[in-house]
Amino acid sequence: MRNEIKQALIAKLTALADDEVILSHRDSEWTGHAPILEEDIALANIAQDELGHASVWYGLRKELDGSDPDQLAFFREAGEYRNTELVELPKGDWAFTMLRQYLYDLYEALWLQSAKNSSYQPLADAANKVLREERFHLQHTHAWVERLGLGTEESNRRLQQALNMQWGYAQQLFVPIPGEELLIAEGIVPDLASVKERWLEHSTRHLQASGLELPINPGYQPTSRTYHTEHLWSILAEMQSTARWDAEAKVW
Repeated sequence: MRNEIKQALIAKLTALADDEVILSHRDSEWTGHAPILEEDIALANIAQDELGHASVWYGLRKELDGSDPDQLAFFREAGEYRNTELVELPKGDWAFTMLRQYLYDLYEALWLQSAKNSSYQPLADAANKVLREERFHLQHTHAWVERLGLGTEESNRRLQQALNMQWGYAQQLFVPIPGEELLIAEGIVPDLASVKERWLEHSTRHLQASGLELPINPGYQPTSRTYHTEHLWSILAEMQSTARWDAEAKVW
């Protein structure tokens, strides 16, 4: 593998993993606070799955450069993270969390479906493994969007409010990282433009069927993964506190 392709793949794997680890932490904030007991358990399981997916992507990076996944997750500063801003936004209410999870789950499922055909076999194998869990995540959040959108006037209002805020942020999922065009040309990762086309088709159909309107003015749309909201600093301070309390500790 040429060095420029290797470096681009390392960056892409890092971005994939960072999305998962931050979203996992946001979902975990609902533990003990979900609206019903069944959902408390369900979202905790989804958060655990997302953390497992982060481990998969960090693990693939380790095979390329020997980096330690724990060091990447717990000892990098916010400016070194390459997650999308969507996943770092505060959890908000239940409608906000379910809408964000749906938009992300749909993107991830479509990306993984294409990534199963990657010319880089370790990535293809990982995508096939992760997709099996992600399909269940999507079924879960797909149903919640419908339930809230077609539920009461209040649940529809809250979901529409969440959509109005998140739609612009969600477009960052399809912003390529530097060097990603090399990976696409080599057949290593899916073409994000193609994934976005399918994502727009599926999401538009389901959101409208759930009684929602797509924002005419989507507002803020991040154009790179270099910058973050102020919320990432606070989430990392909490997430990394145990590991940083004793950086030499082998067991926490």
